[in-house]
Amino acid sequence: MTSDAAELMRLLELKPLSEEGGFFVETYRSADTVDARQFQRGHTGTRSLCTAIYYLLTPASFSVLHKLPGDEIFHFYLGDPVEMLELHPDGAARVLTLGADVAHGMKLQHVVPGGVWQGSRLLAGGNYALLGTTVSPGFDYADFVKGSREELTRLYPVQARMITELLPR
Repeated sequence: MTSDAAELMRLLELKPLSEEGGFFVETYRSADTVDARQFQRGHTGTRSLCTAIYYLLTPASFSVLHKLPGDEIFHFYLGDPVEMLELHPDGAARVLTLGADVAHGMKLQHVVPGGVWQGSRLLAGGNYALLGTTVSPGFDYADFVKGSREELTRLYPVQARMITELLPR
């Protein structure tokens, strides 16, 4: 497998993800649906049972701070480590690393619970990272909420620098 981000983009037919940043292609969308309002997590209607994507980050891209009502499972596939910021509703915040070096605490897989603000970027010096995400109930842009730089820096002042970097003006 090639380690060149441009080649991966071509081979996997990745396109820019305008709302969030990075590059993606949807690889699965369940034909089965569910009324996601029954979960009382903020979904607005019928959703596929599950969706999955490939997601690529480069030094010039990042995943803007956002939240979804449902859980999102991240899978690390190839490339350089990714730093992820989570901002929890109870005021807790944490930074974790997705990557191949599990002996040093990196995660190959990670679940971001619904309702948690999340954003990610390559660690400094990285060239690319190929990830995947799985969402259930399935992803729908109606559920995507982009963070407010002012509100999140006020609520999570210790993380203000990273919030500002993941929510540029």
